[in-house]
Amino acid sequence: MATIDVTEATFEDTVTKGGIVLVDVWASWCGPCVRFAPTFERVSEAHPEAVFAKLDSEANQGLAAALQIQSIPTLMIFRDGILVFRESGAMSAAALEDLYTQVSELDMDQVRSEMAKEQQSE
Repeated sequence: MATIDVTEATFEDTVTKGGIVLVDVWASWCGPCVRFAPTFERVSEAHPEAVFAKLDSEANQGLAAALQIQSIPTLMIFRDGILVFRESGAMSAAALEDLYTQVSELDMDQVRSEMAKEQQSE
């Protein structure tokens, strides 16, 4: 599947779907964002089972602020509606592929259990 664009109106529905959703937060004036875009697109084509979404931080400033995006590109990965990875900076295709593999192999029951423990201790 090629990448899709998400907006303030579609972001929540997109990331709360089941499965793996990768979100590239970017802006057209950002050099590293522009250089990362073809890598993100290539990896998306290798994984049609996942959603690869692009969020334009300039066109969606309210959402970028709500997500506390402070530098771009920022990659966010959700699995089964849970944010499991977030990092700023571009990465190589090999690094993105490795990250995708790690997320796909997560034991989500364990992730949910750890989240529940953290919430109880707060």
